[in-house]
Amino acid sequence: MNPDQSKARAASSRGICMIFAQWRARRASRALIEQILGEIVAAARRPALYQALGAPDRIDCRFELLTVHAGLVLRRLAALGGVADAIAQDLVNCVFTHFDDTLREMGLSDIAVAKRLKAMGSAFYGRNAAYAAALDDGSPADLARALARNVYGAAAGEAEPKAEALARYVASLDAALAAIPLEAFATGRFRFPPGSIAAGDRHD
Repeated sequence: MNPDQSKARAASSRGICMIFAQWRARRASRALIEQILGEIVAAARRPALYQALGAPDRIDCRFELLTVHAGLVLRRLAALGGVADAIAQDLVNCVFTHFDDTLREMGLSDIAVAKRLKAMGSAFYGRNAAYAAALDDGSPADLARALARNVYGAAAGEAEPKAEALARYVASLDAALAAIPLEAFATGRFRFPPGSIAAGDRHD
């Protein structure tokens, strides 16, 4: 084998190794994002949310609770910045793929799925903007009103006692997530914190 052939083979080998490394990195990235989403979905389905806090066990309410929990994780990732921004974008894509799959499992057509996803996207971002504003302002009342409207379906100005407890739970999650480092998200060690369902009480 002449020198030119040797160089060409070496270059080809390096190229194959690079492609393989990139493929493995993409697979690892998908696995990390799916792990984070799995934690979010499990947290949004905690029985205590439906039993102790009286959240309606309907598909629209499950969407609302998933929106809350996903939004809190995205809020933490935004605060971390840097590499966390890329994780956040991949997570958003994964969340909406989850929504898409759920709608298709319900037997909706492609056109119906597209329309529903557009509405769900608007709701997802709009609700999380309202929750973030209330958390940033340190306003439990505003957070409870937003949750009463979105999760419990309360009319404007209508009281929903369980919404105050849910607001405390959401605020406790936000505080707990603020202590989670980037490494937990980037290495597959993220675990959704339990939060508190009522003052002094915790759940798994």
